[in-house]
Amino acid sequence: MRRPVVGVIGNAYRIEDRWATQLVGERNLRAVAEVSGALPLMFAASPDITDIGALLDAVDGVVLTGARANVHPTHFRTEPDPRHEPYDLLRDDLALALSEACVDRGIPLFGICRGLQEMNVAFGGSLHPEIRELPGRMNHRMPRLETGEIHPDPDVVFADRHDVSLVPGGAFARLLGCETIRVNSLHGQGILEPGGRVVVEGVAEDGTIEAIRIADASGFALGVQWHAEYDPQHNPINRALFQAFGEALSVRRHRS
Repeated sequence: MRRPVVGVIGNAYRIEDRWATQLVGERNLRAVAEVSGALPLMFAASPDITDIGALLDAVDGVVLTGARANVHPTHFRTEPDPRHEPYDLLRDDLALALSEACVDRGIPLFGICRGLQEMNVAFGGSLHPEIRELPGRMNHRMPRLETGEIHPDPDVVFADRHDVSLVPGGAFARLLGCETIRVNSLHGQGILEPGGRVVVEGVAEDGTIEAIRIADASGFALGVQWHAEYDPQHNPINRALFQAFGEALSVRRHRS
């Protein structure tokens, strides 16, 4: 029996600041392959390369990964600020339309970090470019050394840093079998106002939205603000999410 195929979105990246490429973190690919039991297939985050209809005819699910670039503020009626660059305009255009298309067609959709943010914006929500600037919020960005450089130890960078309270009886609480989890944190931008169909399922101790689902979606349509692709082979929370995504892929494949 053929394994399900998962489209994993790429990110615009320049090698030596010259050569345009599309980049996907290997952790995302391994999570899909080793935990969801699917074949990861990277696709270009550019509408002039990737036709959404053709993509969704070829895959059984989609992962919208995290990325360094922020979603451009004009997508939620806010003026851009150079402090919040870089942006990836082509990924914005593709991911926002793709989020709606996946939900419309019942194709499993899993948004991680920027992916959660894209799902929110696709359904009419807004973002704040720097969550830590809001009153009472913690610094959600990845740990750095005193020199300002990113900490060299990935176990420190991806360490669990705060609790998330899940809605009792909600999709995440049922899936994970508990109402409080502890997660990593590697983001600056975050949800400000949820979109019309965005249901908040998990909130950090400082009020930051960490888990969402899309209301009335016929298939898996969940997003998380933390990096669930980190060590789902051993991390029980992240493993459960990718396993549930894999189960949704199998259901979708048998129905199609």
